[in-house]
Amino acid sequence: MLHVAMDAVEEVAKLLYIRALKVLPDDIKQGFARLDASEGDALARSVLATMIENIAVAERTDNLLCQDTGIPIFNVAIGQGVAVDGWALTEAIRRGTARATREHPLRSSVVHPLTRVNGHDSCGIGVPVINLAFVEEAGVLEIEMIPKGSGSENGSFLAMLIPADGVAGIKRFVVDAAIRAGGKVCPPTILGVGLGGTSDVCMHLAKVAATRPLGTRCADAHGAALEVELGEAVNALGIGPQGLGGDSTAFAVHVELAHTHITMNPVAVNVQCHSARRARARFTEQGVEIGS
Repeated sequence: MLHVAMDAVEEVAKLLYIRALKVLPDDIKQGFARLDASEGDALARSVLATMIENIAVAERTDNLLCQDTGIPIFNVAIGQGVAVDGWALTEAIRRGTARATREHPLRSSVVHPLTRVNGHDSCGIGVPVINLAFVEEAGVLEIEMIPKGSGSENGSFLAMLIPADGVAGIKRFVVDAAIRAGGKVCPPTILGVGLGGTSDVCMHLAKVAATRPLGTRCADAHGAALEVELGEAVNALGIGPQGLGGDSTAFAVHVELAHTHITMNPVAVNVQCHSARRARARFTEQGVEIGS
């Protein structure tokens, strides 16, 4: 039985928030290298080079990758045989988030939706966002932290299509969403596509897809095939890095899906910008391992 101390969770939540804002995951760096090698437009190559240098400077100077500290999102996976108080866990994550913001310090981007009052701790009603999942692996608690910036989050789209629209309608909606987002979402992006479920499930799936590591594939074979088709279509649009033209509009298009109702065909798009930040901690009997 794995027992996880809440003071350890609080400290890890703090460290993950700061790490995610400073260190870009290796798969994203490798994604930049692939785009840089294949980009045919001179201006686009220049923009990519600037982005790559920004990543290096942030790490060399122990600085933030982007001024937007985003909405803090924590994805928690609880394995079998893990003893944890759910309420205490969420409160520990909340305290860690506030400490990261105040002690580092970080710019708090979280405000009340009506009054726009900022508590200056990156917390508020419903924030940080904490998603809980239960996994088969025994004796493991994983916490993933994703700071979701507003530039990419504003590029979110949902359509409740009908079955008659078919796969062609899904493709058309995703490509149209990429065109509407244009350069406003800081491309090159990871374009997350959610399919099926209900409206809220579909949007959540799109975010799961957008924040998946590069190189991973949809577990469903049909979804994986659609990822390839949509990736080629989006990169043929010519939007390019920062919307200034070129072949490198998206690192990838990721798809996640769920079964849905016979009369529904929901599709959602959520975008992750080129600064695709995330950090992860893994609690086991051997201790805590922190990485990206």
